Amino acid sequence: QVQLVESGGGLVQPGGSLRLSCAASVRIFSFNVMAWYRQAPGKQRELVAAITNGGSTKYANSVKGRFTISGDNAKNTVSLQMNSLKPEDTAVYYCYIRLASGDAYWGQGTQVTVSS
Repeated sequence: QVQLVESGGGLVQPGGSLRLSCAASVRIFSFNVMAWYRQAPGKQRELVAAITNGGSTKYANSVKGRFTISGDNAKNTVSLQMNSLKPEDTAVYYCYIRLASGDAYWGQGTQVTVSS
């Protein structure tokens, strides 16, 4: 069983930055996808950014140019650098990893609030 532990959430003013990190509890030798999702109150969970083991990335249109996802297989971590944050970025952010075996895991979520 793989546990994912997120950190880095919090309260930030509009225009500010946050960096989310997600660490796996065990060594991950191969993965297919590492990603960040978010869920705002009353809305469905949505993909924010994803990175494959080949290094390909995908971003939601709403965060392109502002957010950057990076993965470190050696450290079993995936991070999300969030710049130029907007109030509409407020949500609970979830880390997601799908291994080469097909098994997938979610983090417990970390709150990001963008407000003045």
